[in-house]
Amino acid sequence: MPASSLRTALLSTAALILAALPASAQQTIEDANRLPAISIEPPTPSRAATARRETRSDVRAPARRSQTRPQRATVARPGEAPQADLASQNGSVPGVSVSATSNATPTAQIGSSVTILTAADIEREQRRTVPDALQQVMGLNVVQSGGPGGQTSVFTRGTNSNHTKVLIDGIEVSDPSNPNRSFDLGQLLTQDIAQIEVLRGPQSGLYGADAIGGVISILTKKGEGPPKIAVTAEGGSHGTFNQFGTLSGSHGGFNYLFSIGHYRSEHTPVTPRDLVPYGRRINPNFYDNLSLSTKLGYDFNEYFSLNYTGRLINSRLLYTGDGGWPSFPNGFRSTQDDLFHFHRGEAVINLLDGRFRNVFGVGYANLDTKNQQPATAFGRPDPTTNIGIRTKYDYRGEFQVIDGQTLVFGVERSDESLNTKTLRAENGNTGAYLQLQSQFTDRIFLTSNVRYDSNDQFGESWTYRVAPVFIVPGAETKLKASVGTGFKAPTLSQLYQSYPAFGFFGNPNLKPEESFGWDVGFEQPLFNDRVRFGVTYFDNDIKNLIQSRSANFISTNVNVGRASTHGFETFATFIVSDALQFQLTYTNTIAKDEIARQELLRRPRHKGGVSATWKPIDKLTLSGTVIVVGSQVDGNRDFSIPRLRTAPYALVNAAANYQLTDQVNVFGRLDNLFNARVEDPTGYLRPGFAAYGGIRVTN
Repeated sequence: MPASSLRTALLSTAALILAALPASAQQTIEDANRLPAISIEPPTPSRAATARRETRSDVRAPARRSQTRPQRATVARPGEAPQADLASQNGSVPGVSVSATSNATPTAQIGSSVTILTAADIEREQRRTVPDALQQVMGLNVVQSGGPGGQTSVFTRGTNSNHTKVLIDGIEVSDPSNPNRSFDLGQLLTQDIAQIEVLRGPQSGLYGADAIGGVISILTKKGEGPPKIAVTAEGGSHGTFNQFGTLSGSHGGFNYLFSIGHYRSEHTPVTPRDLVPYGRRINPNFYDNLSLSTKLGYDFNEYFSLNYTGRLINSRLLYTGDGGWPSFPNGFRSTQDDLFHFHRGEAVINLLDGRFRNVFGVGYANLDTKNQQPATAFGRPDPTTNIGIRTKYDYRGEFQVIDGQTLVFGVERSDESLNTKTLRAENGNTGAYLQLQSQFTDRIFLTSNVRYDSNDQFGESWTYRVAPVFIVPGAETKLKASVGTGFKAPTLSQLYQSYPAFGFFGNPNLKPEESFGWDVGFEQPLFNDRVRFGVTYFDNDIKNLIQSRSANFISTNVNVGRASTHGFETFATFIVSDALQFQLTYTNTIAKDEIARQELLRRPRHKGGVSATWKPIDKLTLSGTVIVVGSQVDGNRDFSIPRLRTAPYALVNAAANYQLTDQVNVFGRLDNLFNARVEDPTGYLRPGFAAYGGIRVTN
């Protein structure tokens, strides 16, 4: 369906629904119809109850993240939806997920594997960037080339780093100009985040392309109540000086939040000394990030609302690249400048006493990246500039057919473009999906969806997902499972970008990568849910992987690869007392290239973590984390050695928060407490021991 036809259809549908609104709809409501449906609190029962540098590697408190006490509340009607105050200090309600079903649902009713990080989790551990916040999540391996701002790749359950879809308030933020269309999470700060949901397993049945491994959905805070100002300043090791500020509130039907974050790290050691020729200086990384965001909404009445969210990221990274033959780290730094814009507006219309919720949205993403290499004996090379642009029009309906049966359906049209000095390429996709969310009893739940995509370049794709849940009477054991399919569309670079001087040419005949995956597991509460543990086994089969092949001195991309991943995730949480609680996690992952019969790069077989929180007195909170990553296969820094075995490592972090007054909080943290020397990826040092401290003031 062409974009113009879809826009016409959406406008026509909106006009018909507006015409059906009662003329007497005048009463405003304070907390409904938000962008997207992310304002959540536990529902009450209803009557029914690298790319750029990583492409070669591709083929908390323990209290309750995703493993929370089962809630038997039924799925709320769209109109009375789990109202959520994501702008509150706690940020969100633990145990309620939006991403798994596209509407707020207690995790006890969700068969998919999902981990939830709340604003309270992030603030307690003082994680200032999203890669740091994701380090302990089960099923993920987070790889960052160096310190803050370095290229970040996330491998979900052993799938490629571009197989995880990233959304911010419903905006798809992957970069169309990136060779593998991934989003660099290293550019994302946490100051305005209310909740991060990590959904694991193939999710294309609801989310379309790029969700082979899973989805990372980031939901930001929303203003509510009297005007509130919060200001944070922090300083410490590596020339770090950070400032964050928010202004939020609501009045009548209007809610608002404005946020600014400035992150600066002036000298983070990244390059191992043993890689640098004698006499050549070693330069640290410099990183500066200014992020602005806003979320606005107006509820005209109980039937109609308008919402807007926007984000600007302006960052600069000075880093050490490689040059020469054989390759060595350069003596002068390269510069990477990123300017990202993300916007989304939507209209929300409620009908039939809130049983039929309609959301009409339009999104826009513009990702502009400029790289400047240092001067050589032949002069200063020209900078490279890549601009990726995406526009998206969408409609989503949520209709409670009968109590316990909610139908979710939608259509969307997205168009994206790649722009460089020598190439402009475009592609588009039209998609439609249907989902039935069922509660048969207060112990049996089922979510099933199916999706159709029609891509302008490669044609049609059908995907699906089914996820049942059964809670065993008496034992309260949660039995869960899911099965689904996913696909990854060829990127614009893979389709159209050629380098004739090197004998490489794009391939417009590429087909999507495809996957089939399933998992099965259980969660068991004990002692009135003061102890909870669980295990989930997963299995994924991926085919038609896009890889480079050469013949007669000509290279191109072709669909020839196949990979498989399987393993298990396990956790245990313990509430020792009201003041002390902790969590253990462990992930076992076996990821193989089925063609070469080799282990995939940068997928550790063993990864575990421990986190603990202790409140010795009411005003003081202490937290600590231990992250253990086992040995894995990697290449050296320039891949002149394509396969080597790395050493395992462990990182220990500690944080403290002290509430001086109701308005003033002082805090500090120690990262890499024992100064472990870690190269992950190989050839890039992770920061050593570091100490930070700061103050947060609110009105």
